[in-house]
Amino acid sequence: MSREPQDPSAPPGAGDGAGGGPPPDSPPQADGDGAHMVRADLLTGVVLLVLGVAVVWMSWEMPRLEVRRIHPATVPGLVPGLLGIALAICGAILAARSVRVARDGAGWRRFGAAFLTTSAARVAVTMALALGYALVLVGWLPFWAASAVFVFVFIMLFERVFASSPHPLWRTVLTAGVQAIIVGVAVSVVFQTGFLVRLP
Repeated sequence: MSREPQDPSAPPGAGDGAGGGPPPDSPPQADGDGAHMVRADLLTGVVLLVLGVAVVWMSWEMPRLEVRRIHPATVPGLVPGLLGIALAICGAILAARSVRVARDGAGWRRFGAAFLTTSAARVAVTMALALGYALVLVGWLPFWAASAVFVFVFIMLFERVFASSPHPLWRTVLTAGVQAIIVGVAVSVVFQTGFLVRLP
């Protein structure tokens, strides 16, 4: 049985697959640019795993309503429990894959540096404003006033502080004030008259 002649310019082992690449069973390696994304996947997988286990536990602790002779297939915690199991499995798979892909420390440094960017600051400010609106303003102020304050502060921050080319201050204040009043009044009217929802 004859063999084809090997190209003399090719590296040794390129023709027979002896040294042309990593073994087929070895885990893929993350490059420098994607190493931080692997770490993000690892943390996401751990969070999903913990969340899934918590959902399963809370579903198990839910009342099964045996006194009302509820069928076991219709108990309140069945569907959340199944979803929690699926979430935990997906999180475990994602975390295990991330551990196999890369083991060096460079990805962690790049992943941590991502939290120091302007985009991360925008996300953190948005979350802080949303939590402040829901936990502090609503209930302390009338709903229309709380919504107006939220919209005004949001526009001022993202049009002046986090904008690449900020507008003049007077224009931003005027725009934010007009939109805040419109949104606050419109949302209150729509919910109270359209959806018949009593707002705080």
